[in-house]
Amino acid sequence: MRRDIVEGVIPAASKLSETELSTTYGVSRAVVREAINRLERCLLVERRANVGARVVALSETGLLELYQVREALEGMAARLAASRMSDDEIADLQGLLEQHRSSIRGNDSYYQEAGDVDFHYRIIQGSKNAQLISVLTDGIYHLVRMYRVQYGMAGPRVSTAFDEHRHIVQAIAHRDGELAEMLMRRHILYSKNNIQRKFHLDSASTDA
Repeated sequence: MRRDIVEGVIPAASKLSETELSTTYGVSRAVVREAINRLERCLLVERRANVGARVVALSETGLLELYQVREALEGMAARLAASRMSDDEIADLQGLLEQHRSSIRGNDSYYQEAGDVDFHYRIIQGSKNAQLISVLTDGIYHLVRMYRVQYGMAGPRVSTAFDEHRHIVQAIAHRDGELAEMLMRRHILYSKNNIQRKFHLDSASTDA
């Protein structure tokens, strides 16, 4: 369910029916109910009086608020990672980027699965700050992914986003926390601007 919400298979703002979902996924309603509760805790689902559970709506206002928080916290994570990641962990991160380079060559999308194969997740873990990791991975991580997957991981932004990732890793490898933080914050700002433009394009096409 989480993957289907993040990837838009279950549309944003759609109502969640325990009966329909239990049939779709072949599990009991009790299992679906617990899944919805967990999705609510990671901000992908919201409940409204007299309405029930719905997938969160993606909006420009929500994007701006989320990315302000993301920019500050992931910038901090990059700065901490520069001093706390081991040489082997940095080498693994560089190897991950090489895998990404191969996957995006000749492609117009930059899709990263959740978890260790996600560049941002790896740096968050590299901060080795339990409170920061909890806020980012247990809190806003999947909502951020929802915006990224549905609006921000295709088109001309692909190659520039990869280059920005590469420069962030270089700063971390050089143990330059200040530069790593600045580059991460700038990268997230550019990502926000890219998604915001797509919101405007969607709005213009709807108005037309």
